[in-house]
Amino acid sequence: MIMKSTFYYCIALLVLISGGCSEDILVETPPNFIASETLYTNFSGFEAGVNGLYALVRHRDQGLAGSSALTSDLFMLGTDNLTSNHSVGGFNSMSTGWGLGNIPTAGFYSDAFIWLYRIINAANTLIDSAEQEQANWSGGPGSEEENKQFILANARAVRAWAYRHLTFLWGDVPLNLNVSKGSNIVTDWERTPIADVRRVMIADWRFAFQHIPVEPLPGRISKGAVGHYLTETYLVTNRLDSALYFADQVINQGAYRLVTERYGVDRDKPGVPFMDMFKEGNTNRADGNTEALWVFQFEKQVVGGGENSIVKRHHLSRYNAIRVNGVNPFQFTVERGGRGLGRNSLTKFAIDLYEDGDDRGSHYALRKFFTLRSAEENAPAPADVLPGGYAYGDTIHLNWAQDISSSRRGVVDWPFSRKVEYVDPVNISGDDDFKDQVHLRLADTYLLKAEILFRQNRMGEAAETINVLRRRSNARLISDSELSIDFILDERSRELILEEDRRYTLLRTGKWVERTQKYNRNGGQFVTDRDTLFPIPQVVIDANLTRKMDQNKGY
Repeated sequence: MIMKSTFYYCIALLVLISGGCSEDILVETPPNFIASETLYTNFSGFEAGVNGLYALVRHRDQGLAGSSALTSDLFMLGTDNLTSNHSVGGFNSMSTGWGLGNIPTAGFYSDAFIWLYRIINAANTLIDSAEQEQANWSGGPGSEEENKQFILANARAVRAWAYRHLTFLWGDVPLNLNVSKGSNIVTDWERTPIADVRRVMIADWRFAFQHIPVEPLPGRISKGAVGHYLTETYLVTNRLDSALYFADQVINQGAYRLVTERYGVDRDKPGVPFMDMFKEGNTNRADGNTEALWVFQFEKQVVGGGENSIVKRHHLSRYNAIRVNGVNPFQFTVERGGRGLGRNSLTKFAIDLYEDGDDRGSHYALRKFFTLRSAEENAPAPADVLPGGYAYGDTIHLNWAQDISSSRRGVVDWPFSRKVEYVDPVNISGDDDFKDQVHLRLADTYLLKAEILFRQNRMGEAAETINVLRRRSNARLISDSELSIDFILDERSRELILEEDRRYTLLRTGKWVERTQKYNRNGGQFVTDRDTLFPIPQVVIDANLTRKMDQNKGY
Protein backbone atom coordinates (compact mmCIF):
# COMPACT_ATOMS: atom_id res chain seq x y z
CA MET A 1 0.00 0.00 0.00
CA ILE A 2 1.28 3.48 -0.86
CA MET A 3 2.05 5.45 2.30
CA LYS A 4 0.18 8.62 3.19
CA SER A 5 3.28 10.69 2.51
CA THR A 6 2.71 10.06 -1.19
CA PHE A 7 -0.37 12.31 -1.05
CA TYR A 8 1.67 15.48 -0.72
CA TYR A 9 3.78 14.56 -3.73
CA CYS A 10 0.66 13.84 -5.75
CA ILE A 11 -1.07 17.10 -4.86
CA ALA A 12 1.78 18.93 -6.58
CA LEU A 13 1.33 16.66 -9.58
CA LEU A 14 -2.42 17.20 -9.79
CA VAL A 15 -2.11 20.97 -9.46
CA LEU A 16 0.33 20.88 -12.36
CA ILE A 17 -1.97 18.73 -14.47
CA SER A 18 -5.12 20.73 -13.77
CA GLY A 19 -3.34 24.04 -14.29
CA GLY A 20 -1.88 22.89 -17.56
CA CYS A 21 0.98 24.17 -19.67
CA SER A 22 1.82 24.04 -23.33
CA GLU A 23 3.29 20.68 -24.36
CA ASP A 24 5.86 22.27 -26.65
CA ILE A 25 7.46 24.48 -24.00
CA LEU A 26 10.08 21.82 -23.26
CA VAL A 27 12.01 20.07 -25.98
CA GLU A 28 12.94 17.21 -23.70
CA THR A 29 11.64 15.96 -20.36
CA PRO A 30 14.14 15.95 -17.48
CA PRO A 31 14.02 12.67 -15.51
CA ASN A 32 12.90 14.45 -12.34
CA PHE A 33 10.07 16.42 -13.96
CA ILE A 34 6.71 15.37 -12.50
CA ALA A 35 4.00 15.08 -15.14
CA SER A 36 1.50 12.47 -16.19
CA GLU A 37 3.81 11.31 -18.98
CA THR A 38 6.59 10.53 -16.50
CA LEU A 39 4.59 9.33 -13.49
CA TYR A 40 1.88 7.28 -15.18
CA THR A 41 4.10 4.63 -16.71
CA ASN A 42 3.77 1.78 -14.18
CA PHE A 43 1.42 0.55 -11.50
CA SER A 44 3.21 2.28 -8.62
CA GLY A 45 2.95 5.60 -10.46
CA PHE A 46 -0.76 5.11 -11.05
CA GLU A 47 -1.21 4.20 -7.37
CA ALA A 48 0.46 7.48 -6.44
CA GLY A 49 -1.92 9.29 -8.76
CA VAL A 50 -4.95 7.59 -7.22
CA ASN A 51 -3.75 8.57 -3.75
CA GLY A 52 -3.42 12.13 -4.99
CA LEU A 53 -6.93 11.98 -6.40
CA TYR A 54 -8.36 10.96 -3.02
CA ALA A 55 -6.30 13.70 -1.37
CA LEU A 56 -8.13 16.19 -3.60
CA VAL A 57 -11.46 14.72 -2.52
CA ARG A 58 -10.47 15.00 1.11
CA HIS A 59 -9.17 18.54 0.57
CA ARG A 60 -12.77 19.74 0.65
CA ASP A 61 -12.55 19.80 4.43
CA GLN A 62 -9.97 22.54 4.31
CA GLY A 63 -11.98 24.91 2.17
CA LEU A 64 -10.41 26.45 -0.92
CA ALA A 65 -9.03 29.93 -1.43
CA GLY A 66 -9.54 30.64 2.25
CA SER A 67 -13.17 29.52 2.18
CA SER A 68 -14.65 27.19 4.78
CA ALA A 69 -17.97 26.70 3.01
CA LEU A 70 -17.64 23.19 1.65
CA THR A 71 -18.32 20.04 3.71
CA SER A 72 -19.77 21.70 6.77
CA ASP A 73 -21.75 24.36 4.96
CA LEU A 74 -22.50 24.06 1.26
CA PHE A 75 -24.00 20.55 1.33
CA MET A 76 -25.75 20.67 4.71
CA LEU A 77 -26.35 24.20 5.98
CA GLY A 78 -29.51 26.20 5.32
CA THR A 79 -31.81 23.21 5.54
CA ASP A 80 -34.50 21.97 7.89
CA ASN A 81 -32.04 20.56 10.44
CA LEU A 82 -28.95 22.81 10.33
CA THR A 83 -28.69 26.58 10.64
CA SER A 84 -26.03 29.24 10.97
CA ASN A 85 -25.35 30.39 14.53
CA HIS A 86 -22.45 32.83 14.06
CA SER A 87 -21.87 35.48 11.41
CA VAL A 88 -18.55 34.43 9.90
CA GLY A 89 -19.13 35.42 6.27
CA GLY A 90 -19.32 33.20 3.21
CA PHE A 91 -22.11 30.71 2.71
CA ASN A 92 -22.66 30.60 6.47
CA SER A 93 -23.90 34.18 6.51
CA MET A 94 -25.62 34.02 3.14
CA SER A 95 -27.81 31.11 4.29
CA THR A 96 -29.50 33.39 6.83
CA GLY A 97 -30.76 35.82 4.21
CA TRP A 98 -30.60 34.27 0.72
CA GLY A 99 -32.16 36.85 -1.63
CA LEU A 100 -29.62 39.42 -2.84
CA GLY A 101 -26.82 37.61 -1.00
CA ASN A 102 -27.14 34.52 -3.21
CA ILE A 103 -25.17 35.83 -6.19
CA PRO A 104 -22.93 34.41 -8.95
CA THR A 105 -19.89 36.39 -7.78
CA ALA A 106 -19.79 34.71 -4.35
CA GLY A 107 -16.37 33.17 -3.80
CA PHE A 108 -17.69 30.05 -2.07
CA TYR A 109 -19.47 29.01 -5.27
CA SER A 110 -16.42 29.42 -7.49
CA ASP A 111 -14.26 27.65 -4.89
CA ALA A 112 -16.49 24.58 -4.88
CA PHE A 113 -17.09 24.56 -8.65
CA ILE A 114 -13.39 24.76 -9.46
CA TRP A 115 -12.47 22.21 -6.80
CA LEU A 116 -14.90 19.67 -8.25
CA TYR A 117 -13.62 20.16 -11.79
CA ARG A 118 -10.03 19.80 -10.57
CA ILE A 119 -11.06 16.38 -9.23
CA ILE A 120 -12.70 15.53 -12.55
CA ASN A 121 -9.65 16.57 -14.55
CA ALA A 122 -7.33 14.61 -12.28
CA ALA A 123 -9.56 11.56 -12.75
CA ASN A 124 -9.64 12.11 -16.53
CA THR A 125 -5.84 12.28 -16.58
CA LEU A 126 -5.62 8.93 -14.81
CA ILE A 127 -8.18 7.37 -17.16
CA ASP A 128 -6.51 8.71 -20.30
CA SER A 129 -3.04 7.65 -19.17
CA ALA A 130 -4.23 4.17 -18.20
CA GLU A 131 -5.44 3.59 -21.74
CA GLN A 132 -2.01 4.35 -23.27
CA GLU A 133 -0.19 1.35 -24.66
CA GLN A 134 3.10 2.11 -22.92
CA ALA A 135 1.65 1.67 -19.43
CA ASN A 136 3.26 -1.21 -17.50
CA TRP A 137 0.70 -2.88 -15.23
CA SER A 138 2.94 -5.40 -13.50
CA GLY A 139 3.81 -5.06 -9.82
CA GLY A 140 0.27 -4.66 -8.51
CA PRO A 141 -1.81 -7.03 -6.38
CA GLY A 142 -3.44 -8.82 -9.33
CA SER A 143 -2.87 -9.63 -12.97
CA GLU A 144 -1.87 -6.82 -15.30
CA GLU A 145 -5.44 -6.50 -16.56
CA GLU A 146 -6.84 -6.54 -13.01
CA ASN A 147 -4.39 -3.85 -11.94
CA LYS A 148 -5.46 -1.64 -14.83
CA GLN A 149 -9.17 -2.10 -14.13
CA PHE A 150 -8.57 -1.34 -10.44
CA ILE A 151 -6.98 2.02 -11.26
CA LEU A 152 -9.67 2.87 -13.81
CA ALA A 153 -12.42 1.93 -11.37
CA ASN A 154 -11.13 4.26 -8.66
CA ALA A 155 -10.74 7.14 -11.11
CA ARG A 156 -14.20 6.65 -12.60
CA ALA A 157 -15.86 6.27 -9.19
CA VAL A 158 -14.37 9.54 -7.97
CA ARG A 159 -15.24 11.33 -11.23
CA ALA A 160 -18.88 10.28 -10.81
CA TRP A 161 -18.77 11.40 -7.17
CA ALA A 162 -17.66 14.89 -8.27
CA TYR A 163 -20.43 15.09 -10.87
CA ARG A 164 -22.91 14.02 -8.17
CA HIS A 165 -22.12 17.22 -6.28
CA LEU A 166 -22.13 19.38 -9.40
CA THR A 167 -25.54 18.18 -10.60
CA PHE A 168 -27.22 18.56 -7.22
CA LEU A 169 -25.76 22.03 -6.70
CA TRP A 170 -26.00 23.51 -10.21
CA GLY A 171 -28.18 21.22 -12.36
CA ASP A 172 -26.96 21.17 -15.97
CA VAL A 173 -23.15 21.44 -15.97
CA PRO A 174 -20.44 20.98 -18.61
CA LEU A 175 -19.62 17.31 -19.07
CA ASN A 176 -15.91 16.79 -19.62
CA LEU A 177 -14.48 13.30 -20.11
CA ASN A 178 -11.17 14.42 -21.59
CA VAL A 179 -7.94 15.70 -20.09
CA SER A 180 -7.79 19.49 -19.91
CA LYS A 181 -4.34 21.00 -20.37
CA GLY A 182 -2.71 24.06 -21.83
CA SER A 183 -2.65 22.65 -25.35
CA ASN A 184 -6.42 22.11 -25.55
CA ILE A 185 -7.97 24.98 -23.65
CA VAL A 186 -11.74 25.11 -24.21
CA THR A 187 -13.54 28.46 -24.24
CA ASP A 188 -16.91 27.32 -25.61
CA TRP A 189 -18.22 24.96 -22.95
CA GLU A 190 -21.90 24.04 -23.08
CA ARG A 191 -23.98 22.96 -20.12
CA THR A 192 -24.93 19.32 -20.54
CA PRO A 193 -28.48 18.30 -19.53
CA ILE A 194 -28.48 16.77 -16.08
CA ALA A 195 -30.01 13.54 -17.38
CA ASP A 196 -27.04 13.03 -19.71
CA VAL A 197 -24.54 13.73 -16.95
CA ARG A 198 -26.25 11.22 -14.68
CA ARG A 199 -26.14 8.57 -17.41
CA VAL A 200 -22.35 8.97 -17.45
CA MET A 201 -22.27 8.81 -13.64
CA ILE A 202 -24.19 5.54 -13.73
CA ALA A 203 -21.85 4.09 -16.36
CA ASP A 204 -18.82 5.10 -14.28
CA TRP A 205 -20.23 3.64 -11.09
CA ARG A 206 -21.39 0.43 -12.74
CA PHE A 207 -17.87 -0.09 -14.06
CA ALA A 208 -16.41 0.69 -10.64
CA PHE A 209 -18.85 -1.69 -8.94
CA GLN A 210 -17.27 -4.56 -10.87
CA HIS A 211 -13.68 -3.74 -9.92
CA ILE A 212 -13.68 -1.92 -6.55
CA PRO A 213 -13.09 -4.33 -3.64
CA VAL A 214 -15.53 -4.93 -0.82
CA GLU A 215 -12.77 -4.11 1.66
CA PRO A 216 -11.09 -0.94 0.38
CA LEU A 217 -7.67 0.41 1.17
CA PRO A 218 -7.95 2.97 3.98
CA GLY A 219 -9.45 6.21 2.72
CA ARG A 220 -10.67 4.84 -0.59
CA ILE A 221 -14.19 4.19 -1.78
CA SER A 222 -15.54 0.67 -1.25
CA LYS A 223 -17.74 -1.51 -3.42
CA GLY A 224 -20.51 -0.81 -0.93
CA ALA A 225 -20.16 2.96 -1.30
CA VAL A 226 -20.26 2.64 -5.10
CA GLY A 227 -23.42 0.53 -4.82
CA HIS A 228 -24.93 3.13 -2.49
CA TYR A 229 -24.33 5.94 -4.97
CA LEU A 230 -25.80 3.83 -7.76
CA THR A 231 -28.86 3.34 -5.58
CA GLU A 232 -29.21 7.07 -5.01
CA THR A 233 -28.70 7.96 -8.69
CA TYR A 234 -31.22 5.39 -9.91
CA LEU A 235 -33.64 6.69 -7.27
CA VAL A 236 -33.30 10.31 -8.32
CA THR A 237 -33.83 9.28 -11.97
CA ASN A 238 -36.93 7.28 -10.95
CA ARG A 239 -35.53 3.87 -11.95
CA LEU A 240 -36.80 2.23 -8.81
CA ASP A 241 -36.16 -1.42 -9.67
CA SER A 242 -32.51 -0.73 -10.42
CA ALA A 243 -32.23 1.39 -7.27
CA LEU A 244 -33.64 -1.43 -5.14
CA TYR A 245 -31.34 -3.97 -6.77
CA PHE A 246 -28.19 -2.07 -5.81
CA ALA A 247 -29.49 -1.23 -2.34
CA ASP A 248 -29.92 -4.96 -1.74
CA GLN A 249 -26.48 -5.64 -3.20
CA VAL A 250 -24.99 -3.44 -0.50
CA ILE A 251 -27.21 -4.43 2.43
CA ASN A 252 -27.03 -8.18 1.74
CA GLN A 253 -23.33 -8.26 0.88
CA GLY A 254 -22.41 -9.67 4.28
CA ALA A 255 -19.25 -7.69 5.01
CA TYR A 256 -21.27 -4.54 5.73
CA ARG A 257 -23.30 -4.81 8.93
CA LEU A 258 -24.95 -2.34 11.26
CA VAL A 259 -23.14 -1.78 14.54
CA THR A 260 -25.47 -3.25 17.14
CA GLU A 261 -23.05 -4.02 20.00
CA ARG A 262 -20.51 -1.91 21.90
CA TYR A 263 -16.95 -2.22 20.55
CA GLY A 264 -13.51 -0.67 20.51
CA VAL A 265 -12.30 2.23 22.59
CA ASP A 266 -14.53 3.20 25.54
CA ARG A 267 -16.59 0.03 25.15
CA ASP A 268 -16.45 -0.47 28.91
CA LYS A 269 -17.59 3.08 29.63
CA PRO A 270 -21.24 4.17 29.64
CA GLY A 271 -22.52 4.70 26.11
CA VAL A 272 -24.57 3.27 23.25
CA PRO A 273 -23.53 1.15 20.22
CA PHE A 274 -24.76 3.82 17.80
CA MET A 275 -22.11 6.28 18.94
CA ASP A 276 -19.09 3.96 19.11
CA MET A 277 -18.34 4.33 15.39
CA PHE A 278 -17.79 8.09 15.78
CA LYS A 279 -15.05 7.78 18.40
CA GLU A 280 -11.40 8.25 17.52
CA GLY A 281 -9.90 4.80 17.08
CA ASN A 282 -13.24 3.24 16.12
CA THR A 283 -14.12 4.83 12.78
CA ASN A 284 -12.35 2.52 10.32
CA ARG A 285 -13.34 -0.96 9.25
CA ALA A 286 -10.06 -2.26 10.65
CA ASP A 287 -11.12 -0.81 14.01
CA GLY A 288 -14.32 -2.86 14.00
CA ASN A 289 -16.67 -0.42 12.27
CA THR A 290 -18.59 -2.90 10.12
CA GLU A 291 -21.03 -0.16 9.12
CA ALA A 292 -18.47 2.02 7.33
CA LEU A 293 -18.69 2.22 3.54
CA TRP A 294 -16.20 5.09 3.13
CA VAL A 295 -13.99 6.73 5.75
CA PHE A 296 -11.87 9.83 5.09
CA GLN A 297 -8.39 9.67 6.59
CA PHE A 298 -6.61 12.40 8.55
CA GLU A 299 -3.25 12.09 10.27
CA LYS A 300 -1.47 14.50 12.58
CA GLN A 301 2.03 15.66 11.63
CA VAL A 302 2.27 13.38 8.60
CA VAL A 303 3.13 14.98 5.27
CA GLY A 304 0.07 14.49 3.10
CA GLY A 305 -1.95 13.31 6.10
CA GLY A 306 -4.85 15.57 5.26
CA GLU A 307 -3.83 18.56 7.40
CA ASN A 308 -7.02 18.61 9.47
CA SER A 309 -10.78 18.37 9.13
CA ILE A 310 -13.00 21.36 9.90
CA VAL A 311 -16.04 19.34 10.97
CA LYS A 312 -15.46 19.73 14.71
CA ARG A 313 -14.71 23.42 14.63
CA HIS A 314 -17.92 24.15 12.72
CA HIS A 315 -20.29 22.03 14.79
CA LEU A 316 -18.88 21.79 18.32
CA SER A 317 -20.43 24.43 20.57
CA ARG A 318 -18.50 27.33 22.07
CA TYR A 319 -19.45 25.92 25.45
CA ASN A 320 -16.55 27.68 27.18
CA ALA A 321 -18.50 30.92 26.65
CA ILE A 322 -21.55 29.72 28.59
CA ARG A 323 -22.11 32.12 31.45
CA VAL A 324 -23.70 31.11 34.77
CA ASN A 325 -24.07 33.53 37.68
CA GLY A 326 -21.40 35.83 36.30
CA VAL A 327 -18.71 33.22 35.50
CA ASN A 328 -17.74 30.98 32.58
CA PRO A 329 -17.58 27.62 34.33
CA PHE A 330 -16.56 25.13 31.66
CA GLN A 331 -12.98 24.26 30.73
CA PHE A 332 -11.91 22.66 27.48
CA THR A 333 -11.53 18.96 28.26
CA VAL A 334 -10.92 15.74 26.37
CA GLU A 335 -14.32 14.38 27.37
CA ARG A 336 -16.06 17.50 26.00
CA GLY A 337 -14.21 17.35 22.70
CA GLY A 338 -11.84 20.24 23.28
CA ARG A 339 -12.37 23.62 21.67
CA GLY A 340 -15.11 24.26 19.14
CA LEU A 341 -16.11 27.30 17.15
CA GLY A 342 -19.81 26.47 16.86
CA ARG A 343 -20.49 28.25 13.59
CA ASN A 344 -23.46 26.04 12.80
CA SER A 345 -26.15 24.60 15.03
CA LEU A 346 -28.87 22.00 14.87
CA THR A 347 -32.29 23.54 14.47
CA LYS A 348 -34.76 23.20 17.34
CA PHE A 349 -36.79 21.01 14.99
CA ALA A 350 -33.86 18.58 14.62
CA ILE A 351 -33.28 18.39 18.38
CA ASP A 352 -36.96 17.79 19.12
CA LEU A 353 -37.31 14.97 16.57
CA TYR A 354 -36.14 12.30 19.01
CA GLU A 355 -38.60 10.36 21.14
CA ASP A 356 -37.74 9.28 24.68
CA GLY A 357 -35.63 6.14 24.70
CA ASP A 358 -34.05 6.66 21.26
CA ASP A 359 -30.29 6.23 21.72
CA ARG A 360 -29.69 8.67 18.87
CA GLY A 361 -31.25 11.45 20.94
CA SER A 362 -29.71 10.41 24.26
CA HIS A 363 -27.04 12.37 26.10
CA TYR A 364 -24.46 10.01 24.59
CA ALA A 365 -25.38 11.30 21.13
CA LEU A 366 -26.61 14.85 21.80
CA ARG A 367 -24.88 17.08 24.33
CA LYS A 368 -27.77 18.52 26.32
CA PHE A 369 -26.04 19.30 29.63
CA PHE A 370 -22.62 19.64 31.21
CA THR A 371 -21.53 18.37 34.61
CA LEU A 372 -19.27 20.58 36.72
CA ARG A 373 -16.06 18.68 37.35
CA SER A 374 -13.05 18.92 39.65
CA ALA A 375 -9.44 19.17 38.52
CA GLU A 376 -9.02 15.43 39.01
CA GLU A 377 -12.03 14.71 36.81
CA ASN A 378 -11.00 17.24 34.15
CA ALA A 379 -7.30 16.29 34.11
CA PRO A 380 -5.12 17.28 32.40
CA ALA A 381 -7.36 20.36 32.17
CA PRO A 382 -7.95 22.46 35.31
CA ALA A 383 -11.12 22.33 37.38
CA ASP A 384 -14.28 24.00 36.20
CA VAL A 385 -15.05 27.35 37.79
CA LEU A 386 -17.93 26.96 40.21
CA PRO A 387 -20.74 29.49 39.86
CA GLY A 388 -22.25 30.72 43.09
CA GLY A 389 -24.53 28.13 44.61
CA TYR A 390 -23.11 25.19 42.61
CA ALA A 391 -20.87 22.27 43.56
CA TYR A 392 -18.85 19.73 41.58
CA GLY A 393 -21.17 17.05 40.27
CA ASP A 394 -24.02 19.47 39.58
CA THR A 395 -25.35 19.64 36.04
CA ILE A 396 -26.09 22.72 33.97
CA HIS A 397 -28.64 22.04 31.26
CA LEU A 398 -28.49 23.63 27.84
CA ASN A 399 -31.47 25.61 26.62
CA TRP A 400 -33.25 25.13 23.31
CA ALA A 401 -36.70 26.34 24.31
CA GLN A 402 -36.67 29.00 21.60
CA ASP A 403 -35.56 28.72 17.97
CA ILE A 404 -32.26 30.25 16.95
CA SER A 405 -33.20 33.22 14.78
CA SER A 406 -31.38 36.17 13.29
CA SER A 407 -31.97 38.04 16.53
CA ARG A 408 -30.45 35.25 18.64
CA ARG A 409 -27.36 34.21 16.68
CA GLY A 410 -24.31 33.46 18.75
CA VAL A 411 -26.19 31.19 21.15
CA VAL A 412 -23.63 29.10 23.08
CA ASP A 413 -25.84 27.15 25.52
CA TRP A 414 -27.38 25.10 22.71
CA PRO A 415 -27.31 21.29 22.28
CA PHE A 416 -24.98 19.82 19.68
CA SER A 417 -24.25 16.44 18.13
CA ARG A 418 -21.51 14.51 19.89
CA LYS A 419 -20.55 12.85 16.60
CA VAL A 420 -18.05 15.68 16.21
CA GLU A 421 -16.47 15.55 19.67
CA TYR A 422 -12.72 15.04 19.38
CA VAL A 423 -9.56 16.63 20.69
CA ASP A 424 -5.84 16.01 20.47
CA PRO A 425 -5.10 15.27 24.15
CA VAL A 426 -1.78 17.13 23.96
CA ASN A 427 -3.49 20.27 22.61
CA ILE A 428 -6.87 20.47 24.33
CA SER A 429 -7.46 24.11 23.43
CA GLY A 430 -6.55 23.64 19.75
CA ASP A 431 -9.27 23.56 17.12
CA ASP A 432 -7.55 21.13 14.73
CA ASP A 433 -9.30 17.82 14.06
CA PHE A 434 -7.31 14.76 12.97
CA LYS A 435 -9.99 12.15 13.65
CA ASP A 436 -10.76 9.92 10.68
CA GLN A 437 -14.21 10.87 9.43
CA VAL A 438 -17.03 8.49 8.57
CA HIS A 439 -18.16 9.79 5.20
CA LEU A 440 -20.76 7.15 4.30
CA ARG A 441 -22.24 4.24 6.22
CA LEU A 442 -24.69 1.41 5.73
CA ALA A 443 -27.56 3.04 7.64
CA ASP A 444 -27.88 5.55 4.81
CA THR A 445 -28.38 2.69 2.33
CA TYR A 446 -31.13 1.22 4.54
CA LEU A 447 -32.93 4.57 4.46
CA LEU A 448 -32.60 4.82 0.68
CA LYS A 449 -34.10 1.34 0.44
CA ALA A 450 -36.99 2.36 2.69
CA GLU A 451 -37.70 5.33 0.43
CA ILE A 452 -37.65 3.13 -2.67
CA LEU A 453 -40.07 0.66 -1.09
CA PHE A 454 -42.32 3.52 0.01
CA ARG A 455 -42.44 4.84 -3.54
CA GLN A 456 -43.30 1.34 -4.75
CA ASN A 457 -46.21 1.31 -2.26
CA ARG A 458 -44.63 -1.59 -0.34
CA MET A 459 -45.39 0.02 3.01
CA GLY A 460 -44.88 -2.98 5.29
CA GLU A 461 -41.42 -3.68 3.87
CA ALA A 462 -40.50 0.01 4.04
CA ALA A 463 -41.54 0.22 7.69
CA GLU A 464 -39.56 -2.90 8.59
CA THR A 465 -36.47 -1.54 6.81
CA ILE A 466 -36.67 1.58 8.98
CA ASN A 467 -37.36 -0.54 12.05
CA VAL A 468 -34.04 -2.31 11.58
CA LEU A 469 -32.37 1.01 12.40
CA ARG A 470 -34.84 1.96 15.11
CA ARG A 471 -34.39 -1.43 16.79
CA ARG A 472 -30.63 -0.82 16.90
CA SER A 473 -31.24 2.48 18.69
CA ASN A 474 -33.95 1.20 21.07
CA ALA A 475 -36.49 3.50 19.44
CA ARG A 476 -40.19 2.70 19.26
CA LEU A 477 -40.96 0.48 16.26
CA ILE A 478 -43.28 2.01 13.67
CA SER A 479 -46.19 0.64 11.67
CA ASP A 480 -46.71 1.07 7.94
CA SER A 481 -49.61 3.45 8.62
CA GLU A 482 -47.14 5.99 10.04
CA LEU A 483 -45.07 6.15 6.87
CA SER A 484 -44.88 9.22 4.69
CA ILE A 485 -42.06 10.91 2.81
CA ASP A 486 -41.84 13.41 5.66
CA PHE A 487 -41.48 10.62 8.20
CA ILE A 488 -38.64 9.12 6.14
CA LEU A 489 -36.95 12.53 6.00
CA ASP A 490 -37.38 12.91 9.75
CA GLU A 491 -35.82 9.48 10.24
CA ARG A 492 -32.89 10.40 8.02
CA SER A 493 -32.27 13.42 10.21
CA ARG A 494 -32.48 11.35 13.40
CA GLU A 495 -29.98 8.85 12.02
CA LEU A 496 -27.70 10.91 9.79
CA ILE A 497 -27.56 14.42 11.24
CA LEU A 498 -24.22 16.04 10.25
CA GLU A 499 -23.46 13.09 7.96
CA GLU A 500 -25.75 13.14 4.94
CA ASP A 501 -25.64 15.90 2.35
CA ARG A 502 -28.99 17.11 3.65
CA ARG A 503 -29.54 19.68 0.93
CA TYR A 504 -29.33 16.95 -1.72
CA THR A 505 -31.77 14.70 0.11
CA LEU A 506 -34.35 17.46 0.35
CA LEU A 507 -33.86 18.51 -3.27
CA ARG A 508 -34.16 14.90 -4.44
CA THR A 509 -37.48 14.52 -2.65
CA GLY A 510 -38.77 17.97 -3.69
CA LYS A 511 -38.94 19.08 -0.05
CA TRP A 512 -36.10 21.56 0.39
CA VAL A 513 -38.12 24.78 0.01
CA GLU A 514 -41.10 23.57 2.05
CA ARG A 515 -39.19 22.08 4.97
CA THR A 516 -36.51 24.76 5.16
CA GLN A 517 -39.14 27.48 5.23
CA LYS A 518 -41.06 25.60 7.90
CA TYR A 519 -38.29 24.46 10.25
CA ASN A 520 -35.30 26.76 9.79
CA ARG A 521 -36.14 29.99 11.61
CA ASN A 522 -32.82 31.61 10.84
CA GLY A 523 -33.03 32.22 7.11
CA GLY A 524 -35.46 29.58 5.93
CA GLN A 525 -38.22 32.14 5.65
CA PHE A 526 -36.29 33.83 2.83
CA VAL A 527 -35.84 30.70 0.70
CA THR A 528 -37.52 30.68 -2.73
CA ASP A 529 -37.73 28.24 -5.62
CA ARG A 530 -34.85 30.09 -7.30
CA ASP A 531 -32.51 28.95 -4.54
CA THR A 532 -32.97 25.24 -5.30
CA LEU A 533 -30.05 25.63 -7.72
CA PHE A 534 -27.01 27.76 -7.01
CA PRO A 535 -25.89 30.35 -9.57
CA ILE A 536 -23.21 29.30 -12.04
CA PRO A 537 -20.11 31.15 -10.75
CA GLN A 538 -19.53 34.37 -12.68
CA VAL A 539 -15.85 33.53 -13.18
CA VAL A 540 -16.93 30.39 -15.07
CA ILE A 541 -19.30 32.32 -17.31
CA ASP A 542 -16.68 35.01 -17.95
CA ALA A 543 -14.03 32.40 -18.88
CA ASN A 544 -16.29 30.93 -21.59
CA LEU A 545 -15.08 33.48 -24.13
CA THR A 546 -16.40 32.09 -27.41
CA ARG A 547 -19.86 30.84 -26.37
CA LYS A 548 -22.37 32.34 -23.98
CA MET A 549 -23.03 30.05 -21.03
CA ASP A 550 -26.56 30.36 -19.69
CA GLN A 551 -27.05 31.28 -16.05
CA ASN A 552 -29.52 29.42 -13.85
CA LYS A 553 -32.99 30.92 -13.78
CA GLY A 554 -33.47 33.95 -11.57
CA TYR A 555 -29.83 35.04 -11.24
